[in-house]
Amino acid sequence: MNDNTHRPQAISLANVRISEGFWGERQAVNRDRTIPAIYDQLVRSGRIDGWDVTKQRERPKKRSVVDMFWDSDSGKWLEAVGYSLLTHPNSVLEKQADELIAQIQKAQQADGYLNSYFTMVEPENRWRNLRDWHEMYNAGHLMEAAVAYYQGTGKRTLLDVLSRYADHIDQRFGPREGQKRGYCGHPEVELALVKLYQTTGERRYLTLANYFINERGKQPNYFDIEARERGDDPADFWAQNYRYCQAHEPIRDQQTATGHAVRACYLYAGVADIALETDDQELLEVSRRLWDNLTQTQMYLTGGLGPAHSNEGFTFAYDLPNETAYAETCASIALVFWAHRMFHLDPDGRYIDVLERALYNGVLSGVSYEGAHFFYANPLTSYPNVNPYEHWSGITSERHYHREEWFNCPCCPPNLARLVASINGYFYSITADTVYIHLYNSNHAHFEVQETAIHLDQRTNYPWDGEIQFSLQLEQPTQFTLALRIPGWCRDYELQVNGTKISDAPIAGYVRLNRQWQNEDKVSLSLKMPVERMISHPQVRMDVGQVALQRGPIVYCLEESDNGSNLASVYLPQDAPLTASLDKELFGGVSVITGDALRIVPLQWKGELYQPQSVTQYTQSPLKFKAIPYYLWANRMPGEMRVWIQQR
Repeated sequence: MNDNTHRPQAISLANVRISEGFWGERQAVNRDRTIPAIYDQLVRSGRIDGWDVTKQRERPKKRSVVDMFWDSDSGKWLEAVGYSLLTHPNSVLEKQADELIAQIQKAQQADGYLNSYFTMVEPENRWRNLRDWHEMYNAGHLMEAAVAYYQGTGKRTLLDVLSRYADHIDQRFGPREGQKRGYCGHPEVELALVKLYQTTGERRYLTLANYFINERGKQPNYFDIEARERGDDPADFWAQNYRYCQAHEPIRDQQTATGHAVRACYLYAGVADIALETDDQELLEVSRRLWDNLTQTQMYLTGGLGPAHSNEGFTFAYDLPNETAYAETCASIALVFWAHRMFHLDPDGRYIDVLERALYNGVLSGVSYEGAHFFYANPLTSYPNVNPYEHWSGITSERHYHREEWFNCPCCPPNLARLVASINGYFYSITADTVYIHLYNSNHAHFEVQETAIHLDQRTNYPWDGEIQFSLQLEQPTQFTLALRIPGWCRDYELQVNGTKISDAPIAGYVRLNRQWQNEDKVSLSLKMPVERMISHPQVRMDVGQVALQRGPIVYCLEESDNGSNLASVYLPQDAPLTASLDKELFGGVSVITGDALRIVPLQWKGELYQPQSVTQYTQSPLKFKAIPYYLWANRMPGEMRVWIQQR
């Protein structure tokens, strides 16, 4: 077993209490609105009853992969409930979860197999199509649910059920004689098996996850083998090649992030897990290489991933269209998971910079302010009749892109719910002598360093301002390092300990305060938050000559609600002052950006689609613009939205 004591370990979310501030509000909405709303949809859509072996489940007239991964939606909801119960007990949620778990337990087969669709609809097709049919993907989400629910309640029923299922999978797949050398077309089980290993101590689960990571993409390709075994021609695979599912070559040979964005980041998170648990230096280098490619050439300013609807994922470097951006909510969530693991594998603030960017922008845009409506795709520009993941036809009136209560493929809502419920676990990491502070929000944390119990209080109105106060309570004076992250977006800050200014420079994104800490010591950190005009790499052809507004970790956008229509005609003068202020009336109080801009439009247009510029006169109308946080768009009247703004 690898000894990871020298590497940072995340402080358990059970040791971090958030009761107020930005994340206090978001978690309250998640508990009170989002998690119950998702449960209602699971009931309405038949997903809860789908586990009931006493009820007839009809074979669909047309086979749908969506029907095959119903189990994952239940799993993610249970995981969200487990995390929520850990910090906020709720008898109604716990009763609903226990009843669902009882049904799942009854649905498990004698050999340990557990899948509602292939048990009750197509039992003859178990394990016949790992490439497309999501059996292991479902298993992975149920394993994560089992771990979370055990952590949140101490109840072992689901953990024992999923351990039996993991045993079943371990018996059938692997390199041993008589086993199938398969792996899932939708990665997820790999990281889940690592969690199961960490919780149960059963090393076979880590070995199986390691096998899945390293077998993927080897020749002869397993997906070709199984296709021929079921009588299909591998050439008929709709995606035409296995880049879509990151199985085109072994992971150690892969140079670029490719294919379906959610699958990719789940896989890369699993790779980081294995590198961490086995101290595999080659996999560490693979992880760094893929990270750099993705974040430096294929990531939106919002932390969104995947420009293309066709593969729900990546295309090529710097291809980042705004209006048709897919940027699936699940992809940003998976990026957060991967980033968190990358820090623990390779402690550097640059990973948390990306985690924070995705979290505050690409993730939170996926849920409405009130908590019960969701985005699947998250474009950076929106106009009437443009939908980034559905091609409308025959439209005769304006139709605006808006959040939905549910989707035919509802992977994003419960995924978002589980991340928000577990956000406590992303704030701090610890080694034998160092406490890393990654994220900022009012909270109370307790942990042990050098065999001394320490309580740390953090107070701030982040992300709306950068003033952060810490106080420590210690049983006895203790020598350790407090490492405070200085975000990549911050170019100026002030740091004090007990009123004395500290001038130390960040190392790998963290200022490291090593001292003998005393009870009631105080630390203050002031992160300067000017409004920044962000520009993109010159090869991002869609954003040339444009700027986006960012303050702190928050990306901003223009909405028709505040600025009128025809936002494409709005230009921001290069020297226009920009002001950030707290709007107490907007969404409970958020920072907005205001300033002077121009709307440039022709005085007259003769009706032709095109006309010579030489005969066209323009007018410049002054505009007092207002930009709001991107994650809050589409919560008011329907209308246009734009992140990137023309600049002159």
